[in-house]
Amino acid sequence: MRSLLLIRHGQASFRAADYDRLSEIGEEQSRRLGAWLSACGEVPDLVAIGPRQRHLRTAEECLHATGVDRPLLKLDGLDEVDHEELLARFRPDLADHDALRAELKQSSDPHQAFQRLFASAVARWVSSEHDADYTTTWAQFRHHVLQALQTLAQRDSKTIWAFTSGGPIAVIANDILEAPIAKTFTLSWSLVNTSLTKLRLGKQGPSLITYNAWPHLERSEDQHLVTLR
Repeated sequence: MRSLLLIRHGQASFRAADYDRLSEIGEEQSRRLGAWLSACGEVPDLVAIGPRQRHLRTAEECLHATGVDRPLLKLDGLDEVDHEELLARFRPDLADHDALRAELKQSSDPHQAFQRLFASAVARWVSSEHDADYTTTWAQFRHHVLQALQTLAQRDSKTIWAFTSGGPIAVIANDILEAPIAKTFTLSWSLVNTSLTKLRLGKQGPSLITYNAWPHLERSEDQHLVTLR
């Protein structure tokens, strides 16, 4: 069986000036994942990454823990949505990073406050009613993700690991399940950092085997490592 393991990046630095950097928890999540994969005997023939630093760093930490050394195939189609642009188009008053931080500080739960803002910003984007406002439209983003999936599926590799983000994982799962396209991102909100989504790559196309699994973080003492952003 040929397989593709979609791996969401480790926790990023949510309230830091540079979001695209793993937090200490994100680094630990990535190492735990590598140790678990190593114990399971999984060895990839091909490793792909998205273009973000958080994708690269998650891959580096995970692969180091597994003792696997592979060249990394970078695919732009594994990139995440541009959350800064989406928020700026939805709320122009929050386009500045400091303005967004000030807005979130007013909430007793900044993570939930950000999630509400982001969900509304994504809904505006996915509606396709404001395509002229965006550098990359929702239709273009989805197309690029599915192109990346096709690129990986066509490679002569039995076991593939792809380090990416919640958006691409949700797009791929939504497409395989033939779910309503407008509901794509409802699949992404619950994705845990460094979670595993496994696909079987068959002659009839990819099929979904597991979605959003985190066996490497399931011990009770590891619950603080189960994060969503």
